[in-house]
Amino acid sequence: MTRQKRGPMEAPHYFFCGVGGSGMMPLAMIVAARGSRVSGSDRSLDQGRVAEKFAALERQGIGLFAQDGSGVAAGQIFVASAAVEEMVPDVRAAKRLGLARLSRADLLAQLFNTSAERIAVGGTSGKSTVTGMIGWILDKAGLDPTVMNGAVMKNYVRPDAPFASARVGAGRAFVSEVDESDGSIALYAPDIAVLNNVALDHKSMEELRRLFGDFVGRARIAIVNADNAEALALAGANARTFGFGDGADLRGRDLVERPDGVDFAANGVPVSLNVPGRHNAANALAALAAAEAAGIPLPEGAAALASFAGLRRRLDLVGSRHGVTVIDDFGHNPDKIGATLDTLHAFPGRLLVMFQPHGYGPLKLMGKELAETFRTKLGPGDRLFLPDPAYYGGTVDRSEGSEELAKAIGPCTEYLAERAAIGSRLAAEARPGDRILIMGARDDTLSSFAAELLERLDG
Repeated sequence: MTRQKRGPMEAPHYFFCGVGGSGMMPLAMIVAARGSRVSGSDRSLDQGRVAEKFAALERQGIGLFAQDGSGVAAGQIFVASAAVEEMVPDVRAAKRLGLARLSRADLLAQLFNTSAERIAVGGTSGKSTVTGMIGWILDKAGLDPTVMNGAVMKNYVRPDAPFASARVGAGRAFVSEVDESDGSIALYAPDIAVLNNVALDHKSMEELRRLFGDFVGRARIAIVNADNAEALALAGANARTFGFGDGADLRGRDLVERPDGVDFAANGVPVSLNVPGRHNAANALAALAAAEAAGIPLPEGAAALASFAGLRRRLDLVGSRHGVTVIDDFGHNPDKIGATLDTLHAFPGRLLVMFQPHGYGPLKLMGKELAETFRTKLGPGDRLFLPDPAYYGGTVDRSEGSEELAKAIGPCTEYLAERAAIGSRLAAEARPGDRILIMGARDDTLSSFAAELLERLDG
C-alpha cells in the first residue's frame, strides 16, 4: 500500500472586522502579501464611504463583505480591534462558529515578535512619521524591510497602490509603530525601541509613564527624545538620546525652516527634509538614531531622508486656488495640534481651521488641554470651526461634545454641528493669503472634504 503524500499546509484564512481602519488595513495587506487568505468587512464600506480604499483592497485579493455576518465562515481566524463592540453581527457570527479570535494588536505582535530584527516606534506623537522615515532609510540601504504604518507613506504610493500604509519586504527587519492607547504596546518585544515623546493623549500620564517605561526597558537599545522631559525620565542604561538640546547623543543644530521643508545638522552631518516643521526635524533625529542603531551610518541615513516624501495627512498640501491654500492634517491631540499650528505660524497668512474631534471619549479626556492648546496657539485673526466629533455608532457617552469645547476656547471659535455648513463658511470667508487647515483623525472622509473644499474655491 502506498502512502499519500501530504501537500503543503494550507495558509490560514483571516477575517478582519473593520478591515478599512488605519491600523487594520496595513496589517491585512501584510498578511495577504505573505500568502494568507484574507477577507473582511467594514462599517465605512456599508455606508459607501471612501470607495477607492476598498477598491484598492480588492485589487490585492482581499474579499470584502457587508458587516452583517455574511462573510464570517468556519475555519477562519477572526481579527478585530479592541473598539469593535460585541453587538456587531460579525462578532456574533464568529462566536456562534467558535472561531479563534485575535485582536489587531495580537496579530501584529505575533508577526513582529517572530521577525529577525525588530524596530518598534512609540510615543504619543510622531510615531507614524518616524516609522516611515526609518523604513525609507532601511529600504534605501538595500535591507528590504517590512514596514507597518498607520498612515499612507507617499514614497510607496502607486496608481495600483494608492493606500500604501504597509510595505512588505523579504529582509530581516520589521519596522512598526506601536500603540499605547489600548495598552497593546506591552505585547511587543523590540530589539530597538523608539520613544518619541510622552504627553497626554488617550490615557492618564501615570499609565503612559508605566507603559512607555516598560516598553523602552524591554529593548536591547532604546532611542529616547532628550527634548521631552517625560520621555527622558524613562531613559535607562540602554538608552541613546536625540534632540536639539545640549547633552543629546545625536544632537541637532543650526535649524532653518522653509515653507516646504527644514534643514539642520545632526552631529555635524547636513540633513535636508522636504517635509516642514521643527517637529519633523525632531522626527528625523529619532529615525536617524534608530537607523544608526540598526547599522546604517549617519551620513547614509541623512542622504536617504533627502528623498523622504512624507505621509499623507501630515501637513499635507491639498492645493491652492486664488491665493488660498488648503492643508489636510492628522492633528488630534494637544501636542500634534500645537506642532502643526507652530509650523504654519512660522510663515505669514491667516489660518482658517476646522478641527473635528476624533471621538466623544477622547474629547472628554483631553477637552481642557485641547482648549488650552487652541487658546494659546491660534494667532490674531485666525478662526476655528468645530463640527460634532467623529461618531460611527455604539454606546459611547455623547453628553460632552464640540459645543462645550467651542465655549471653552473663546470668541475666535464657532460650533456648527454639520461639517457641510463649515465647508460653506470656509469657502465664503477665505481670502488670498489665507491657509485653510482641516484637522482630525479616525475619519478618512476628512481628506475628501479637504479636496472638495479646494474645488469650491473656484466657485
